[in-house]
Amino acid sequence: MTKDKKVHAPDISIVEESLLNTTSEKASVTYEDRLNFVNEIAQPMAGRKLTKKNIQVYKKASKNREYCKSGLKLVQSSIRKGATGLVILAGDVTPVDVMIHLPAVCEDKDIPYCYVPSKEDIGTAMGVTRGVIAILIIDHSDIQENFAEVLAEIQALPIPF
Repeated sequence: MTKDKKVHAPDISIVEESLLNTTSEKASVTYEDRLNFVNEIAQPMAGRKLTKKNIQVYKKASKNREYCKSGLKLVQSSIRKGATGLVILAGDVTPVDVMIHLPAVCEDKDIPYCYVPSKEDIGTAMGVTRGVIAILIIDHSDIQENFAEVLAEIQALPIPF
């Protein structure tokens, strides 16, 4: 038996320099980059401007938990109990099977809904460190003007069916 020759590792200094250069630059994920991770069923998708308006609405609505329900189970139970408002869904949910039924429930109850590209954006706007799959925003006086504007734009989006 002969000894195997050792394979020399590549020069680590080259790798370290490339890591230092990439970490020093601030990496930001754009709207188009987030759209690459969206599921095929995520229709109607909110555009860039509508997504920003949605974020503003649920930042304001998240201050009062009575008017903002977050999480798939809570949104689903609130809709089935008769709550109305506006439903925002995340488009990058995997596996899709966990939330594929919610748009059909919204259509049955005549509740407008739309998708945004990232669940992390929803969670961040809500003030949570985790991603949020779905939120239900119920109209109230604090967010009346923003809510009406977003609601009109979401109702103008084409339904894919």
